[in-house]
Amino acid sequence: MAIPADCVSIGESVWEIPRSHKAGMLVPARIIASKEILSAMDSAVLDQLTNVATLPGIVKYALCMPDGHSGYGFPVGGVAAMDPRSGVISPGGIGFDINCGMRLVLTNLTLPEITPKLRELVDALYRAIPSGVGGSGLVKVSKDEFRRVIKEGAHWCVSNGYGWGEDLERTEESGRVAGADPKDVSVRAIERGLNQLGTLGSGNHYLEIQVVREGDIADEFLASRFGIRQPAQVGVMFHCGSRGFGHEVATDYIQRFLKVMGPKYHIDIPDRNLACAPFISGEGQDYFSAMKCAANMAYANRQLILFQLREVFSRVFGRSSQDLGLHQVYDVSHNIARLEEHEVDGVKRELLVHRKGATRAFGPGSPDLPWVYKTIGQPIIIGGSMETGSYLLCGTKGAASTFSSTTHGSGRVMSRKQARCTFRGADLVRRMHHRGIYVRTGSFSGVAEEAGGAYKDIDKVVRAASSAGISRPVARFSPIGNIKG
Repeated sequence: MAIPADCVSIGESVWEIPRSHKAGMLVPARIIASKEILSAMDSAVLDQLTNVATLPGIVKYALCMPDGHSGYGFPVGGVAAMDPRSGVISPGGIGFDINCGMRLVLTNLTLPEITPKLRELVDALYRAIPSGVGGSGLVKVSKDEFRRVIKEGAHWCVSNGYGWGEDLERTEESGRVAGADPKDVSVRAIERGLNQLGTLGSGNHYLEIQVVREGDIADEFLASRFGIRQPAQVGVMFHCGSRGFGHEVATDYIQRFLKVMGPKYHIDIPDRNLACAPFISGEGQDYFSAMKCAANMAYANRQLILFQLREVFSRVFGRSSQDLGLHQVYDVSHNIARLEEHEVDGVKRELLVHRKGATRAFGPGSPDLPWVYKTIGQPIIIGGSMETGSYLLCGTKGAASTFSSTTHGSGRVMSRKQARCTFRGADLVRRMHHRGIYVRTGSFSGVAEEAGGAYKDIDKVVRAASSAGISRPVARFSPIGNIKG
């Protein structure tokens, strides 16, 4: 797109659009991006971002991260902080896949050790971890037990033998968001999520075996603190969320908000996809509770995938998962809203921070960090495409300028439909196999949607976030095996 004349650079990789750009804007809009990335963004990103700037109660500015692309209501990569007393909560600022997130696990294995068993390992993971549209999980629970899962999150899993205590210490909010009340969730949502615990899903969700190649460590000290301590070390990264359960929660409340937004609360918005309600209203609090239930389902979902991952590695290598390492580095969310304390114009305030396709990036000393990372900053897991690579970053104090937020991935440059028309999944799988990346999938069209060419250059996205001072690179991971729906 052509950069609008009133969009000006205000710092390294930071651009601002003033309130005068569009009628109704309450705050400026800011984009974290290099000039190259900004120029390549689709024009809908700016339209959506400036629409976000019109929402009641928004504080300071509406933000978009360098992986930003158009989404539903908010752009993907969008961040908005609301005053919880006067502001709104909007499902469009969180997304349909509530608490879609990333989890990174490191092993004691190196590339030479894993290569002879790579195909066997990927095949076994593909059989053990259900993927694809629908997808029924291996853990079966009753409706009443599922209600306990969505209250307790990953704690339910660990208390039932599906994980280690340290996993909870290395998960945002210890894997359980307080205040989740199943009464605020519809029967339809529970029915959709009931059989999906421990499943990957489809779309851009995947599980990938990766290696840190020589020369791909950007910060040796931080890498060591996060557990990367040997050349060609192997890790596993996976990406998924609350599946059909979160989608139904979002759908239910968008419909509910649309009915009350104007008639009851006199809220006028430029895009119905920004459907919202006052945060302190009954509707707003009900949605916040239901969103927490979906967030807890996602934490439990990723915890159960980790359990199955450890079981498979142990069987394939004939060693215990403890002996193989398989320690979790962190689990991060990137589709969620949270009450957090941030400094605004020199004053600490409680704010409701919406992050949609954006990741927390707390710097050293943050009270929101687990003790193991308190002095160094938060691990940030950035997923890339199947063909390229992914990153481990670290939060910085400079991220205070973005309400402690950074990019969550590389970001699309093609719609899924465009990608399917441009790439052939079967050819892509053969090409990746030739390059040493073994892929198992149930859908070649799904693979085509996730082709490297459908995404931005992840190295450039990470550099933009780093140059803006909101996160710092630790290590780059290269794919060697992948399962997806």
